[in-house]
Formats: sequence, C-alpha cells, structure tokens
Amino acid sequence: MALRGELYTAGPFGEDQIESVKKHFNELLGQEVSFEVKQNEALIGGFLAIIDGKIYDASVAYRIKEAQHLLVTNSVSGAEITAENVKLTGSEQKPFHSSAADIGQTLKKRIRSFENKSAVYEYGIVTSVGDGVVRIEGLSHTRYGEQIAFENDVYGMTMDLELDGVGAVLLNGQEEVHVGERVYGTGRVVEVPVGDELLGRVVNPIGMPLDGKPLNASRYRPVESPAPRIIDRQAVNEPLMTGLLAVDSIIPIGRGQRELIIGDRQTGKTTIAVDAIINQRGKHVNCVYVAIGQKLSTVAQIYETLQATGAMDYTVIVVASASDCAAMQYLAPYAGCAIAEQFMYDGKDALVIYDDLSKHAVAYRAMSLLLHRPPGREAYPGDVFYLHSRLLERAGHLSEANGGGSLTALPIVETMASDISAYIPTNVISITDGQIYLEPELFHSGVRPAVNVGLSVSRVGSAAQKKAMRKVVKKLRLTLAQYRELQIFAQFGSDIDSVTKEILDNGDRLSETLKQNQHEPLQMSEQVLLLFAVMNGYLKEVPAQHARAFQKGLLQYMSRNYGSLLDEIEESGDMTEEQTQEMRSAIENYQLTCKA
Repeated sequence: MALRGELYTAGPFGEDQIESVKKHFNELLGQEVSFEVKQNEALIGGFLAIIDGKIYDASVAYRIKEAQHLLVTNSVSGAEITAENVKLTGSEQKPFHSSAADIGQTLKKRIRSFENKSAVYEYGIVTSVGDGVVRIEGLSHTRYGEQIAFENDVYGMTMDLELDGVGAVLLNGQEEVHVGERVYGTGRVVEVPVGDELLGRVVNPIGMPLDGKPLNASRYRPVESPAPRIIDRQAVNEPLMTGLLAVDSIIPIGRGQRELIIGDRQTGKTTIAVDAIINQRGKHVNCVYVAIGQKLSTVAQIYETLQATGAMDYTVIVVASASDCAAMQYLAPYAGCAIAEQFMYDGKDALVIYDDLSKHAVAYRAMSLLLHRPPGREAYPGDVFYLHSRLLERAGHLSEANGGGSLTALPIVETMASDISAYIPTNVISITDGQIYLEPELFHSGVRPAVNVGLSVSRVGSAAQKKAMRKVVKKLRLTLAQYRELQIFAQFGSDIDSVTKEILDNGDRLSETLKQNQHEPLQMSEQVLLLFAVMNGYLKEVPAQHARAFQKGLLQYMSRNYGSLLDEIEESGDMTEEQTQEMRSAIENYQLTCKA
C-alpha cells in the first residue's frame, strides 16, 4: 500500500520535478509514496514533504533560518552541530569559547551540508489542551526540555516523555493552540540570549525585551546546563560585600557561595538583595535579578531604584510576573542563571538573585499537577528538591585554569508564620551554604535589617572575610547572642546587677550600630571603623539612642580628615598595627570635638 504525503513547494513544480521527488522518497523509504502537492511561497525555494509523521525540509527558508541560528550561536566548544539537532557532547563545560578559525571551519562544514541535505524532523498532533498544558501524540524522538513549535509562532517546552505521547507546557499564546494542530520539534532545548548586550535590560525568561528597546544579542545559551565539576572549581575565599554591616560582619558571603535569604513576608528580604546589587558598583561584578511571581509594580520600583543608583549599568532583570503562566515562572530562575553563568565562564564575577524560590516551587507544583504527576508531601511532586538543587549547584568559583570566574547565588525563600521547618525552606536550606534569617519581631521593633544572629549562619565563615574585618568581629556574634538572651530575662526582673546592666547597655549600642538605612551600603573600611569603635568601648559614654548620630558624624569626620587611612584599609583589606593606632587616635580626636 502506497504512503500518502503532502508536498509543499515555493512555486509551481513540473511533472518531471514531482516524479523526481517521488523517486527520491521511494528509494529513501523503500515504499511507494504519493503526494498531494500544495504551494507555500514562504518556503522561498526548494520543497517540504510531510510523510508518515515526519517532515523532510529541503527548503531555502529552512537553510536561511539555520544559517542565522548558526551565526548567532556561532561557536559551541565541545559541541556537535547537525541539521537535526544542537547538543552538547563531551565533558567540556565552557561553551562559546572558540577561536575564529574554529568558527570558520564550523561555518564551512555547516554551509556545505546545506547543499544536498534536508532536515528530517518529526511532528505530532495536539490531542488535548488546557490551562497552558498540552498533550501531543507523536514526537517520539523529542527530548526533555526541548523547545517545540506550534502554528502562529507559539512555542512550548516538553516536560513529560511517555510511551503514547508527550506532555508539554506553553510558553506563549495559550489561547491560540487547538486540538488537532501540528506540533514540530525544533531539536533544540530552550535557549536564552547572553552576553554584555543584556546589561541594563529587562527581559522575560525566553529573552524577549520588556523595556521597549530592541535586543541585539550575539550569543545564546541553554537555560539548563550541567553544573561545573568539582575539579573545575576552587575554594570560596574572596568576599562578596553586600554593604550591610549586619551581614558582612556576622554572616559573610563569598564569591561563588549560595546564601539563602529567608523570612516572612515584608521583613526586608528583597531590600537586602537590592542593597547587595547596589554595593557592587565599581567592584566588577555583573548582577542578575530574577523576579518570580512578583507584581509588575514591585519590579518597576526595583528597576527605578537600581536605575537611580546607577546599578542598572551592570544589572540584568529577568521577569516572570504573577500574571505570567506557570511555565514562564518555572523557567525564569534557570534563564537568569544561564545569563549569569555566561559571565562566570567569561572569567568575570557574577551575582544572581532568585526572588523568590517559594513562588517558583508553587509554579512547578501547579504545572506538575496539570501534567498529572502524582502529588507528594504538601502536593509537591517528588522531584521538587532536584528542581532547586540543579539550579543552585551551578553557582561556584571556577579555578584559574578555567578562567577564575565566579557565580554567587542569593536565593530568597518566604516562610509562613516564621516556620523555617516547612518543606520548601528546609529543602533550600539543605542545598545552600548558609542562610540569613530575618525575624519579624526584630523588623517590627525597628531593627533593620532584621537579622536573627542565632538562626543565621554562613558555612564559609571567616574564609570569605578580609583580614581587617576578621580582626574587629572576633567577639561580635557571641556578644550579640549574650545580649539577646539577657534582654529576654531582663524583661521579667526589676533588679539588675551592674555587670548585666553594662552588657545590656553595650548590646543596645551594638544593635544601633548594626541598624542601617536601605539603599545606603557601606564600604568595607567604613564597616571596620564602626565596629572598631563600638567593640573597643569608644561609645560607652554615648546613650544608645544617640549611637547612630555619633557614628554618622564619625564617618563624616574620618572621610574629611583621615580619608587616606580608610582608602589604605579598603585597598589592602588588612589593618596594620600602625593603622590601628592611627584609627584609635582619630576616634579619640573625634570624641574631643564632640565634647567641645
């Protein structure tokens, strides 16, 4: 029995040409083929045949499209590019690093392959569609995470591979896909544009600009890729300063670290992340802020803040808002990670913020339930841990042999009623290298940032601190913990001995020192100065309510009269004995000016 197919041509085909095509497919398939011939001017030239669930594309339009894609993704080190697919092979983890000669050879090889070869790819039929999820019959050779194309420029991503078909989620055009439509595999996983062209831009998870300006990206990168191997990494030993005294002194963050920011709603989690971005000005760190499930008005405020402080010059904002579909919210952190990851593989330092992974997990739960995956604890699918672990493991500090770049991740997780033992918080805590816990009671009592010293921890610790900072914070955590404990007992007692009162008074001044206005980051040398003053008793005679005013004046005084001292400490990262004595003298001189 002859196979029936459809033959699309750019212009009229003569009988001889049609017979030649038939003969070619008879030999190729070993079976008689008959065609229904149709014209499609969009093919430009050549032909496209659809036979038994497969598409044989030998059109000029396809070759042009493939050539354009090749020029954009011009070099993939360790990758094999074929007309059917684009996939990474080998263990090389640094794509987009090839010489001009390599690119030229790849182009020549690819162009030669266009001459007599056609692309062969499958198509499937939509059997059901609803809530952004489609079921497809066919596409038996598609891959997990592959981008699939529908009609009317609608795209999706495969999420379920089953014996009788494929389950996929739609990335756009949810109202435009209907049962019975054809679906085509692209042979490529979902990609996002990367590179310096994205700095200062606001994009969605598939790289489309949201700021009304064109985006001319020269490179693309898969949204998901393997994490760097252990052998390709080096120890985390260089600080990434947030500019927040309470964080940099007690819970230091290193370049390449994963530090969780966790707390209830409206406790200042996003503020810490934004302040960390603002503080990277002049420090050669490119930042990526990923907004997952946030209101667009909130993202607009963050954009305005970063724009006003000049931080957008080195920042990319990736947005999947609350009004976007669950698939886009699922994709957002991986897209943001891919953008930041490219900076790392280019030998630069990068900071990525996921705000927040609680909403990301909820979006994945919704998507999984719509795909009929069996629910587990709290209705989350069983692989929800893998969801975040494969994302956060991509952060790290590469060895010098691999360029020495770093990717620091600051994921944010929202808790309900301070329950850090809930499912998603404990999952992310176990993946990261420590957490900054923000306590609602501290926040509402006026302590900003509201860092709980007892529950916050950095597993990298002092290895990610400059020597000058290490010298002044030796007893800081213990002093604060002792103060917070005595503060609780002091509420229930009327008679307090002099020693306890002195500890409480000193703790009050220390707490005031750690308070900080939002979007006003401090340089490392300024933090060292303030901690040195309070830890060495120079604020003993200053009432706690006047401590911040005293320190503000001290910073101004030091900047005017001892600016070179602060600059030396900032540059060297250490504080010599001579500089320590000079700082003591400077603080004593300031005390005299205050008394006068």
